[in-house]
Amino acid sequence: MKVGIVCPYSWDMPGGVKQHINDLAEALIAQGHDVSVIAPAGDDVELPPFVTGAGRAVPVPYNGSIARMSFGFISAARVRRWIRDGGFDVLHIHEPLVPSLGVLACWAARGPIVATFHASWVRSRAIAVAEPMLRSALEKLSGRIAVSDAARKSLVEQFGGDTVLIPNGVTVSRYTEAEPLPGWGPDGGTLGFLGRMDEPRKGLPILLEAFAALAAERPEVKLLIAGPGDEKDVYDRVPKRFHDRVSVLGMVSEEDKIRAYHSVDVFCAPNTGGESFGIVLAEAMSSGATVLASDIPAFRKVLGDGEAGALFPNGDAAALAAEAGRLLDDPQRRAKLAAEALVAVRKYDWSTVARDVVRVYETVTASAGRVEEDS
Repeated sequence: MKVGIVCPYSWDMPGGVKQHINDLAEALIAQGHDVSVIAPAGDDVELPPFVTGAGRAVPVPYNGSIARMSFGFISAARVRRWIRDGGFDVLHIHEPLVPSLGVLACWAARGPIVATFHASWVRSRAIAVAEPMLRSALEKLSGRIAVSDAARKSLVEQFGGDTVLIPNGVTVSRYTEAEPLPGWGPDGGTLGFLGRMDEPRKGLPILLEAFAALAAERPEVKLLIAGPGDEKDVYDRVPKRFHDRVSVLGMVSEEDKIRAYHSVDVFCAPNTGGESFGIVLAEAMSSGATVLASDIPAFRKVLGDGEAGALFPNGDAAALAAEAGRLLDDPQRRAKLAAEALVAVRKYDWSTVARDVVRVYETVTASAGRVEEDS
């Protein structure tokens, strides 16, 4: 099957949706499908052979984050050319409600079109104003996928219709084996965090407050942080006497990200909301790390209500510190949670998830022609 996939966010920035699309494309290619992805990217960005750049992205506030998107005449022209030249059996658009390439692709194409909705959101004035435009895009869809119950609930409540639930995927084998970063554990005292440091909903300030409390009582506790953001802001939130026990790696390569998961005793995900799945949890679980996460609905579901990882009350730094301390003191419990996590995460492996996505493709293409440019 020839599949065209539309990514709304800049390809040169880390993010769960972009990672999802990359891994889905690789899984589909491994299963014998012909895949092409179009994504916002400047002409100077090095792209995988299956990705086409649609022009430079601009930062836009969206759903509690700053997303880098493309929306304009140049991007629209490149999307139309990509559709016209692609000869796709099915078009798969991710986040078609985001003002980026997905909307442009919906307007530019007709035929079998599937959309995946990643985010959960609440009704807002902006969505109400844009609703006529968004409905004109959604009317083109032949099939709809949501990656979580929260994303499906948001979509159905706002726009109605039926939606298939297919969770995010993770390439489990990519994460299972790796050497720790030089000078790091796991050593019985290392906490870890991966995410955008300057994005409030990722919850790093909560973890830093918890770490300071732990560090005052435990001289062996260290914190390893990876992700884009301002290193100075991190150290400004930690008492100076603990600075030598905090390491900020900044943005890391995929290889070093995996090594970071293998360098910690407890991987912390203190996110406060806006998460529909939690790909970092699945990656950490695949790496054999013990996970400690806020009890937001998406994380609770991935962790099986605490069977495959520990939970703490959302936003409660004292509770995070207390639970992290209990985990560090109990290597047998950490081992049990990590073992349960490796079993639980298998259902999210891309070898399984991609086949479920293909079944949706087969359904929408059974009685339709190829994707064409809509004149």
